[in-house]
Amino acid sequence: MSETEFNLRVEKTLQRIEQAVEASGADIEFENAGDILTLEFADGSKIIVNKQGAAAQIWVAAKSGGYHYDYHQTGDHWVNDQSGAELFAELSGIVSQQARAQVRIA
Repeated sequence: MSETEFNLRVEKTLQRIEQAVEASGADIEFENAGDILTLEFADGSKIIVNKQGAAAQIWVAAKSGGYHYDYHQTGDHWVNDQSGAELFAELSGIVSQQARAQVRIA
């Protein structure tokens, strides 16, 4: 995948996360600045989702830990490089836990 393709996929992914968070109705503020999406929760905790260009990954930092995702063209999705979990499925659980509300990211 070229750098341009990677950047477009990351941008699209961050937009999908924003849209899902906004549509959820959960008490979550978000800001996207420079390919870094920050989700802030009512209790003051945060989740950071960002592009890691050198590794061609998306990284997630949350209370529960740090996660790295590689893009898999087969299936058109991001996969955790340790567990094999799909980004949106795993992030839905992480966000729901910190929000203390059901949030589905798809």
